[in-house]
Amino acid sequence: MPYFLVYLFLEVVISVNIASLLGGVGTFLELIASAFVGVAILVNFRATLSENMRAVSFNCIDLRQFQALNLFTIFGAILLILPGFLTDIIGILLQFTVLTKMFVNRYSAKYGNCTPHKHTQKEDHVIDVEIVSEHPADKR
Repeated sequence: MPYFLVYLFLEVVISVNIASLLGGVGTFLELIASAFVGVAILVNFRATLSENMRAVSFNCIDLRQFQALNLFTIFGAILLILPGFLTDIIGILLQFTVLTKMFVNRYSAKYGNCTPHKHTQKEDHVIDVEIVSEHPADKR
């Protein structure tokens, strides 16, 4: 309950200060624009999901980080849709992958190696074979 009161206090103070600078029409246009951006992020979430899946396949992030990054993207988009300047600021910050990765990595124990397997010239001369004997070994 006290966190909600702190949030409400900060939201009112920030909203009054920014709304007094922008005016009524500017505030209305900002609320509409941020809602459209939030909806666009939710509509295009498939691209973000595929980027994060590629990062998992290259071992850049683990599954816990994958879940957290996707949740931050969705949560940030929802915050952009909700009216208020503080929610818009937090929603925009959650959309930046650098900030969310820093937050996720701070509380994560594993750091992946973000390089896919590179094909070297040395591997061109290697032949992988399996030797199968046509005759079973003599049993004595």
